[in-house]
Amino acid sequence: MKRLLCLHVFCFCASLSFAQVTNKKQYYSHDVGVLLGASYYIGDLNTRQFFMSQPAFGAFYRFNYNYRLAFKAAIYYGSIQGDDGRSSNADQLERNLSFKSDILEFSVRTEFNFWEYRIGNGKYIFSPYLFVGIGVFHFNPQGRLGNQWYALRDLCTEGQGTPLNPTQKKYPLTQPVIPFGIGFKLNVANFVGIGFEWGPRKTFTDYLDDVSGKYVDPTKLAQYKGGIAAIMSDRSKNPLGHADDVGKMRGNPNTNDWYFYYGLVISFKLKAAPKECHDSSFGR
Repeated sequence: MKRLLCLHVFCFCASLSFAQVTNKKQYYSHDVGVLLGASYYIGDLNTRQFFMSQPAFGAFYRFNYNYRLAFKAAIYYGSIQGDDGRSSNADQLERNLSFKSDILEFSVRTEFNFWEYRIGNGKYIFSPYLFVGIGVFHFNPQGRLGNQWYALRDLCTEGQGTPLNPTQKKYPLTQPVIPFGIGFKLNVANFVGIGFEWGPRKTFTDYLDDVSGKYVDPTKLAQYKGGIAAIMSDRSKNPLGHADDVGKMRGNPNTNDWYFYYGLVISFKLKAAPKECHDSSFGR
């Protein structure tokens, strides 16, 4: 995933340099739009792309600086899930953890079209594009016990902030994120464009799923955070009992979690440049 991020950043910078040199058209326009798609995550409880995708949607405003370069502000809402019980890995099946979390993201980004593109102009009908930006997101992992869902951060399932794990503080639920990705744009009418977008999110936390470190003693955790916390901290099917899990790795702290948005993008042009001399098969 790090290599993928570096590749996108490299292509992003190369496209920017190329656009600055070759694209002399000064064209300004504004559009708004929506994303109708799905979200999913990669982390300790899932390693498969697109697995357990959940419905997601978003809205955005975009300022098109010229035919190649655009700036975009967006808000996206979706949810992510992970479940060891749906894995084919024996260790995950024994660990038996699961979670869900809503994801709310606000970001600003830059888009670079590989080819010149403009909604409503028949000469610039479609283009693949790259994007990269910066943003913040809010999450709150929850685990299910019976018919009740519990906020896992409040339970300190790995002893965060207790004498069992005093060096590890509770993780913040609002954190920075780097969105980047690829997409494809197609203009279909004078004021309407459609496309498809896939975007990984580079996070700086390993706790999207509330799983990162080691098992703590559930008996002692119950003394600090209650019986529910003890149960949710260790759901394993270890035949030797939960006491045998204490001190063993519950997750992998060496890699942070990722989440993703993808789906159909629909754009509506608000205003074109007052001086536009290029012909359009769609009209002005």
